[in-house]
Amino acid sequence: MLRPEPAAEPPAPSAKRARTFASRFIFLLISVAVVMTTLAYGTVHYWALAVFWLSAAAIICFAVADAWQLRSVQLSLNPLQLPVLGMIVLGIVQLLPLRVAQDTAGLPIASSLALSFDPYATRLIIIQVTSLLIYFSATLIFTDTPERLRLLARTIMIFGFALACFGMTQSFATGGTRVYWFRELAQSTAFGPFINRHHFAGYMEMTIALPLGLLFSGVIEREKRPIYAFAAALMGIALIMTNSRGGMISLGAEIVFLAVLAGFRSKRVRHQSPAARARFAMVRAGLAFVLVGVLIGGAIGFGGPETFSRLLGTPTAADPSTGRAHFWNVTLDIIKANPYVGTGLGAFGVVYTSYDTHNGLFRLEQAHNDYLQVISDGGIIGGVLGLAFIVILFRQGFVRRETDDRFRRGIATGALAGCFAVLIHSFFDFTLHTTANALLFLILAALATQDSRVNRPSQRRRRRRSLAEADNLELAQAATPQTLVNS
Repeated sequence: MLRPEPAAEPPAPSAKRARTFASRFIFLLISVAVVMTTLAYGTVHYWALAVFWLSAAAIICFAVADAWQLRSVQLSLNPLQLPVLGMIVLGIVQLLPLRVAQDTAGLPIASSLALSFDPYATRLIIIQVTSLLIYFSATLIFTDTPERLRLLARTIMIFGFALACFGMTQSFATGGTRVYWFRELAQSTAFGPFINRHHFAGYMEMTIALPLGLLFSGVIEREKRPIYAFAAALMGIALIMTNSRGGMISLGAEIVFLAVLAGFRSKRVRHQSPAARARFAMVRAGLAFVLVGVLIGGAIGFGGPETFSRLLGTPTAADPSTGRAHFWNVTLDIIKANPYVGTGLGAFGVVYTSYDTHNGLFRLEQAHNDYLQVISDGGIIGGVLGLAFIVILFRQGFVRRETDDRFRRGIATGALAGCFAVLIHSFFDFTLHTTANALLFLILAALATQDSRVNRPSQRRRRRRSLAEADNLELAQAATPQTLVNS
């Protein structure tokens, strides 16, 4: 008896990779890192950095275990990883002994021949950026389902809301002089777990972006909108209460960005009539106007009229930039003297003193402008890598927004807005030098540019998939008796 030819099996619409304990633990570690790096003073101390680096090494170990168990290796082809990898390579090159030996006038001074003016700091930056790249790649690889996308996004939003409540409570109780009510600060104003209030403002810019992105995109059910609006309002009020001028400017730019981006090139909007588009635009503009009013009123209600005193008082101040104009001029002199490969990643604090036109005794760790410092530390090469990251981020993020999954579209919109706000803030401060902020920034970049695995299939695709699975089941049931007979 001849055996009939088996029917061709239709290709799976989306082949799901098996879940291992290692992959679940990696995703859990990413979610926990968002919280713990923030609570550990933003992870700026050596003990916290050491724990963070060890956790990145643990991700590598569990990824190897996952690949060993499933006999296949997962890699992400997201091009956003390339500029970060290029920055690591640049740091390694800066450690090479390529500098011309300098005359020490006969003094027994061991002069380093590395291109970096501070090789020790450059090594630390290389380790830190490598750890951030591991977390970034792990987010791209293991946030691979709609459920995990929702879980990670909601973790960020819930933690942002809780952090805003904690920061405001601590501010009322201590006036910004203590962190966790027991660590006294003498030279900075704290807010929440951050020693620098500007870094807390930068963190709020990113956490508030996700609920605002969902609200502006209109993807939240009507009965849930007040919850998201309340959470976003509280985070915005906490940001304003930091009295960070850069944070307030970035928040305003973020709201404008969301109002414009929510309907920009959207498939749903393109197929609407001009009247419907106009109504949609008016709704977005009204939402932005109401949000700004609520934030201003809430900030005044919680913090009093003096909340905006620093922002409104800057035009009459003797130095509206609070010294930043001088810092930037000195940084430009450093760039002119080291234009190609820079002075070395993390070497700004050592180099600044020799170029300072004041008394030369004031040590500045950061340039208070991330763009100038990237070029100062990495030269033209570093500037090109940074520009490439920004271009790829927004170009790919705009493409990822074109999806039928409404929740994914809202998350991508909010993630792009959060990255945009921090990039605006980077003109005035150095919030991305804090590990917690840099990690959340890269996670938002991953959420904005993640591939289609995190998209929830539409109803039509679900129906087709269920029909295909039913056909396969019928074929299998029909083939099973005949196989038994032939055997």
